[in-house]
Amino acid sequence: MDKEKFGLLSQIKEPADLRKLTVDQLPIVCGELRQDIIDEVSVNPGHFASSLGVVEITVALHYVFNTPYDRIVWDVGHQAYGHKILTGRRDVFCTNRKKGGIRPFPSPLESEYDTSICGHASNSISMALGMAVAAKKTGENNRHVVAVIGDGAMSGGLAFEGLNNVSSSPNDLLIVLNDNDMSIDRAVGGMEKYLLNLDTNETYNRLRFKASQWLHAKGYLSEERRKGLIRLNNAIKSVLSHQQNIFEGMNIRYFGPFDGHDVKNIVRMMRQLKEMRGPKLLHLHTVKGKGYEPAEKEATIWHAPGKFNPQTGERHAEHGAELPLKYQDVFGETLLELAKKNPRIVGVTPAMPTGCSMNILMREMPDRAFDVGIAEGHAVTFSGGMAKDGMLPFCNIYSAFAQRAYDNIIHDVAMLNLPVVLCLDRAGLVGEDGPTHHGAFDIAALRPIPNLTICSPLNENELRRMMYTAQLPDMGTFVIRYPRGHGILQDWRCPLEAIEVGTGKKLHEGKDIAVLTLGPIGNEAAEAIRELEEETAISIAHYDMRFAKPLDETILHEVGKAFSHVITIEDGIRVGGMGSAVLEWMSDHHYTCTIQRLGLPDKFVEHATVKEQMHMVGIDKENIKKVILDTTHTLPSSHNSSHNTVGEAHK
Repeated sequence: MDKEKFGLLSQIKEPADLRKLTVDQLPIVCGELRQDIIDEVSVNPGHFASSLGVVEITVALHYVFNTPYDRIVWDVGHQAYGHKILTGRRDVFCTNRKKGGIRPFPSPLESEYDTSICGHASNSISMALGMAVAAKKTGENNRHVVAVIGDGAMSGGLAFEGLNNVSSSPNDLLIVLNDNDMSIDRAVGGMEKYLLNLDTNETYNRLRFKASQWLHAKGYLSEERRKGLIRLNNAIKSVLSHQQNIFEGMNIRYFGPFDGHDVKNIVRMMRQLKEMRGPKLLHLHTVKGKGYEPAEKEATIWHAPGKFNPQTGERHAEHGAELPLKYQDVFGETLLELAKKNPRIVGVTPAMPTGCSMNILMREMPDRAFDVGIAEGHAVTFSGGMAKDGMLPFCNIYSAFAQRAYDNIIHDVAMLNLPVVLCLDRAGLVGEDGPTHHGAFDIAALRPIPNLTICSPLNENELRRMMYTAQLPDMGTFVIRYPRGHGILQDWRCPLEAIEVGTGKKLHEGKDIAVLTLGPIGNEAAEAIRELEEETAISIAHYDMRFAKPLDETILHEVGKAFSHVITIEDGIRVGGMGSAVLEWMSDHHYTCTIQRLGLPDKFVEHATVKEQMHMVGIDKENIKKVILDTTHTLPSSHNSSHNTVGEAHK
């Protein structure tokens, strides 16, 4: 790709270079930056439409503010590609999301221009407020702090907690509200409707700002008088406009809404707001996918479109029609199937109906599915409320995002053992999105909670059976975790049959070593075992545990009595996971077998493909084979013949 084809963008190695340009040159920079993002993402897939929508905001922020000394705090890194390109990473942007390349989301571990990690939504206001307060406390009185937040993220509870604190803490924070009427799917809820209707006269705001500057310069406007005038002014404006401004009701000065694609006007506004004391919010209307027609028309599809032809907009198929269905689609189809038979079933998702395929239920039964916005804690508690009074919610949350609802799971669902089915999509390693999105901690976090049933399917058939089992009477709170991406079965639509809770399945007979797996990682282990038994004389028993809680005690007694060496394998954090549960159980029941646990290490796993990550953490087929082979060296003498054969093969 020709990196020098853009006249102005090619000259910008860091934001200081951008600030050398005239304001009249900024629209040209925006056009070149937008085209550079299109060119890059078309061949190296990533998050697309969001970054196109904030090009002008990004350019204006780095033009007006003295970054990296001034702090820009992004909310969700989906929109930060332009920011990365302008801050010294344009030449390496082709490595974005690749193993060893630049990270998928902003991170201070990568660049001083990245003020915080921002893979999850709604945290920018709280983080930026902390930085603004810290600047005052440490004497950095010239440091400006800006929080950028989208209208979808503004629906999250943490954003409101941050706003509430902004209104009561001394600070000069600027909040930039990027309002594109979207999160990933169409944004929903009362805040979204409020933002669509909110309007403030630009001339009025300009006159008010000039008046406040004059009064302050004359010494007439102390801090207390300023707050009093704001309250009086807000009351008068509310009476005249018949509209209460929620932000100004919290003593946060509001400006907007303005065109978020008029870069020169945004610069003018930001320059004015930069020196204004007290918290303020700049409301900008943008178009997700701006400047690329296919993305503007179908922003949800173009959120992360994969590879595409930038000229025609044709998206490239992954590998062809022969791929099995994705786990999320099996979930969506099965949920609809169950809902048709069970009138108590409803679906709940926090802003991810397309991502988790709950849109399948929404299309056919719109009154039986609820998108609650970016509000995972509320999604769980809302589900608990429905379950308390007779409904049976299937609450689908990405595993990484369910971390935000931990207290809600305990306090609002598990304590009463309410019939809520928590479907944790994207469990385990997720690939290029990296450590903010791995579903690594769900088993370890949820396993200690009383009343929970926790299971993971080996394949799509098992997912369907677990979903069917979860909606049967008296099942209580039921957790099903399953991975991102495609399954393994072409014929996934099996009969819906119940599984006995707490029972696993023996997949393969063996007498030397027992391998216990949980979930789809069992397929990797099964392939490793098959190859080893073809290559060596070692005999390996393989059990699919299915349930991390309750464990299958019949299997564990069998394993504890028959085997001196046991290997557990899971696609989750090793500390506290299924392997830990097996280790605890064996100790409690006085079995002395040696147990080796394979799983994710006690560190955050960086971005790469899922296959690369599995190899990095040692749960791929080759490493499983190696661990089994190494284990044979410690087998008792009764296994000498197989040990010798294995030793030769290992050499």
